[in-house]
Amino acid sequence: MIESATPAAPAAHSPAGAGAPRPQRALQLSVIIPTFNERGNVAVLFRRLQTTLAGIAWEVVFVDDNSPDGTWQAVRELAAGDGRVRCLRRIGRRGLSGACIEGILASSAPVVAVMDADLQHDETQLPRMLKLIEDGAAELVVGSRYVEGGSAHGLADKRRVGFSVAATMMAKKLLGVAIADPMSGFFMIRRDCFEDLAPSLSIQGFKILLDIVATGHGRLRTVEVPFKFGARQHGESKLDSMVAMDFFGLVLAKLTRDLVSLRFLLFALVGGFGLIVHMLTLDLLLVAGVASFATAQTVAALVAMTSNFLLNNALTYRDQRLKAFALLRGLLVFYIVCAVGLLANVGVAFSIYDQEQNWWLAGVSGALMGVVWNYAVSSLFVWRRR
Repeated sequence: MIESATPAAPAAHSPAGAGAPRPQRALQLSVIIPTFNERGNVAVLFRRLQTTLAGIAWEVVFVDDNSPDGTWQAVRELAAGDGRVRCLRRIGRRGLSGACIEGILASSAPVVAVMDADLQHDETQLPRMLKLIEDGAAELVVGSRYVEGGSAHGLADKRRVGFSVAATMMAKKLLGVAIADPMSGFFMIRRDCFEDLAPSLSIQGFKILLDIVATGHGRLRTVEVPFKFGARQHGESKLDSMVAMDFFGLVLAKLTRDLVSLRFLLFALVGGFGLIVHMLTLDLLLVAGVASFATAQTVAALVAMTSNFLLNNALTYRDQRLKAFALLRGLLVFYIVCAVGLLANVGVAFSIYDQEQNWWLAGVSGALMGVVWNYAVSSLFVWRRR
């Protein structure tokens, strides 16, 4: 569900007696800013945009994922006083890439820029980036930390530095990405080029630029401009322990040319972890001698299902994450809809074990039976969109 607030811009009137109002200038640039708990930054960033974009016809679209700190309220206060400000409040889902896609598609200008609200991106580069596109020198302009004149100094957290460097190297090697900073969140693109790519982009994850570049397969004329990545002033970093998994899922999806969805790949990765949980539980029960193989296999399957549910809720379906009572209800529904898969799991495993007396082969065979089934029914009945 999207809640949109778009106050009408005041009409530009001619002097008294001059007849009809003067037409407003056509928009040149839409700036898309995804937000979550950035209340302390939005007014500061808007004032900076006012200064740096003087003389340019622009609008700014804040796409807020229903921030608990009321970021969307702060944006609406700005919008009430300036028609160039728009607020898209998303309810019931999360994710930077999805927010960027929705914001771009809801904007109006022929050129769109994406930047963070955390004041770490250098908004003074926007006029230069716009000129490169309007002059025809580029279709995509990337604000880069890793070309001459740029700096990633604002990545003070060693974990973030390590992830950024490793992910950049992997993107270049595996996906053939040529630009120096495919992990940048600061870029500008012609909207017609973006709309051509939009149906193939993932709404999950955090690395929308990497998705655009990989999906474009080198067709976009691209220029990188250096900028110095600043230190965060307010709010919270969007990088958490799940972002790395999102990144790996995106890389795998692009390696398959999007034949397999990012969500399914994440589900499968979680399933792989669940398989380890399953086998460890089965081994412990059999070694301890507390159960027959059939009982041990059933218990191991239930333990793995529970761990899979919790991980999928935190990662695969993070934009539809269940909480409080809905979490318990979802777990119960997950058990029910996976009952057929569980029966097939135990039946196949017990049949193989009865013939081969090989517990690990039987366990793996049974666990793999339910993967596709579990994904299909989970999407339909557990994490269904409301």
